[in-house]
Amino acid sequence: MEAVRYSEWVPAGALVKGLIVMFSAIIVFGTSALFLWGNTSVEDIFGLVLGWGILAFILFLFWNYRGLKIQISSSRLFVKYGLFNRKLFLLNDITSCERIQASFGRYLGVGVRYGFDGSLAYTTSFGDAVKVVLKKGRPFVFSTIKPDEVCEILRNASPSFKRTA
Repeated sequence: MEAVRYSEWVPAGALVKGLIVMFSAIIVFGTSALFLWGNTSVEDIFGLVLGWGILAFILFLFWNYRGLKIQISSSRLFVKYGLFNRKLFLLNDITSCERIQASFGRYLGVGVRYGFDGSLAYTTSFGDAVKVVLKKGRPFVFSTIKPDEVCEILRNASPSFKRTA
């Protein structure tokens, strides 16, 4: 097992958290009002169950995408976003790294996205991110709290990194 040189947890941004709270409140109050002030007919009970099922799904999605885990070891970059989205890159395959802003204009949202520049992104907010370019494949972008530190670690660890004078 390789020693981890850098580890970071990047939580979901304020926009995502605010949207989750807003949609959850709408569902809770809407279904509660339907049940409390309705006739409690079969349709009302179905609506309540459907509403709470949607709420459970939204809360599961938020829990799954609540943050992004970054780890850099002596030979690998590992980025995990939820249960199913993982990227592992050998540092030898990374040719460059740059600090960018993950913007709505580039990715049309947060989460797992494809950018207009051809990159694949794992973003938790519209803000600081790192873009790594690989020997093969599309560029990869991920949110980070310390983009300059991440790029510096990658620069020092990757032998195939393009050095600029």
